[in-house]
Amino acid sequence: MPRRKRNAGSSSEGTEDSDFSAEHTDSSESDAHAVRNTRLTRSSLRLSRNSQDLKESADHDETPPRTPTGNAPSSESDIDMSSPNVSHDESLAKELSLKESGLAHRPKRRRFHESYNFNMKCPTPGCNSLGHLTGKHERHFSISGCPLYHNLSADECKVKASSRDKHVEERTLSQRQNENRHSARQQAQMERQLRYKEKVTEMRRKRNSVPLKEQKDKYTEHRQTHGSSREPLLENITSDYDLELFRKAQARALDDLEKLRLQGQVTEGSNMIKTIVFGRYELDTWYHSPYPEEYARLGRLYMCEFCLKYMKSQTILRRHMAKCVWKHPPGDEVYRKGAISVFEVDGKKNKIYCQNLCLLAKLFLDHKTLYYDVEPFLFYVMTEADNTGCHLVGYFSKEKNSFLNYNVSCILTMPQYMRQGYGKMLIDFSYLLSKVEEKVGSPERPLSDLGLISYRSYWKEVLLHYLYNFQGKEISIKEISQETAVNPVDIVSTLQSLQMLKYWKGKHLILKRQDLIDDWKTKEAKRGSNKTIDPTSLKWSPPKGT
Repeated sequence: MPRRKRNAGSSSEGTEDSDFSAEHTDSSESDAHAVRNTRLTRSSLRLSRNSQDLKESADHDETPPRTPTGNAPSSESDIDMSSPNVSHDESLAKELSLKESGLAHRPKRRRFHESYNFNMKCPTPGCNSLGHLTGKHERHFSISGCPLYHNLSADECKVKASSRDKHVEERTLSQRQNENRHSARQQAQMERQLRYKEKVTEMRRKRNSVPLKEQKDKYTEHRQTHGSSREPLLENITSDYDLELFRKAQARALDDLEKLRLQGQVTEGSNMIKTIVFGRYELDTWYHSPYPEEYARLGRLYMCEFCLKYMKSQTILRRHMAKCVWKHPPGDEVYRKGAISVFEVDGKKNKIYCQNLCLLAKLFLDHKTLYYDVEPFLFYVMTEADNTGCHLVGYFSKEKNSFLNYNVSCILTMPQYMRQGYGKMLIDFSYLLSKVEEKVGSPERPLSDLGLISYRSYWKEVLLHYLYNFQGKEISIKEISQETAVNPVDIVSTLQSLQMLKYWKGKHLILKRQDLIDDWKTKEAKRGSNKTIDPTSLKWSPPKGT
């Protein structure tokens, strides 16, 4: 019995020991939880004190608090990070304290545009780089955007910009109003166009065609004082309307260029050739051309105007000209009248010359994409001859086998020969080749801005000339197309722009507007017949296969 008691006692003692150990474990866990809560309370208390200190410092000084890596003591260093729950609760408490103190989501300071480089300066003498010709920017770094170079002030540019915006809004509003009037829309447009034409004619009549002596002296003094560092005075050179139209186009082109620059497509100091020395001319380029990088980064190229080879310096050009035997383009001369000649150059036989011609053309054309693959094309190069050789005037290219009957793939008149009638001669020559081939031709799209203007002017003259000589009563677009080799689509678009195509009783009628024909005849008599293509001077037959 004693042993049993002893065993029972031992068992009871063991049970009591186990109960005591369980109670001891529960009490230790509760103590640990209490310690953890104590730590959390202390950390929260420290954070609240720090947030109050930050709030008081923010009230006295609005400068943002220093980071834990700075000189200010970090509250995080005093917190026991042994528990992950503590760090999570601490971050939540910190966010709440920052929100209460008003320091979270602090707005960024306003900065100037990130693309502006303040180390750059406008190259115009005496300019502080403030203002912009478009009136929409606070600074400029190029001559094209310099108000001082264009004889204007920054305030005047802003006033002109607001005036242009107001004019655009008024025009948009009037167009919307006319769109709502479906019945009288066409008639309202015609009346508005006639009023606008009369207004422009009246404004152009007011111009004093002969400059006064004071104005001449003013122009001379301005040129002697500033030279090429300022734009020439443009007042009274043309009418106020045309001058304002030029300023609008200038500002619009510059605004588009500024948008490209801000988008990163155009950057200052990029590899772009600024000028080329071509014969006796120094030409400013308009667009980028993919010349080799070692030449493009120079900024200026020197070219032989006969073989179109490009060089790095004036010395190399002089040495080249001493031994260059070319005096005209390679290929066959297919047209000559007076000093004007046209040479047919095969891209397969004269590959290097045609590639150099395409690279040269890209400096003045925006949409040109053909540079090196010249073998499927024929190039017709127009030149003007003197005692030194045949100088490049312009050219156009066409595919040897065009599926869509394009008679021109690319066309260019050199800048020194623009506005002299040579572009019209090139277009006329391309249609003359189409007539010999007994085809109807059209230029390849898209056309450049200047190319579109030239073609519209040519189509207008061709149609008015045809209607002037036409004596019948019925006329069809098909007959006009066969006679002139102009595509019917181009004929219809030109007639619509001249308001000579009307829809009446289910039929389209061509109106013979005698006023337009008389105006064309008067201008044609003043212009003369110097810059025209003579079909009898053409010595050419269509190529038979390639």
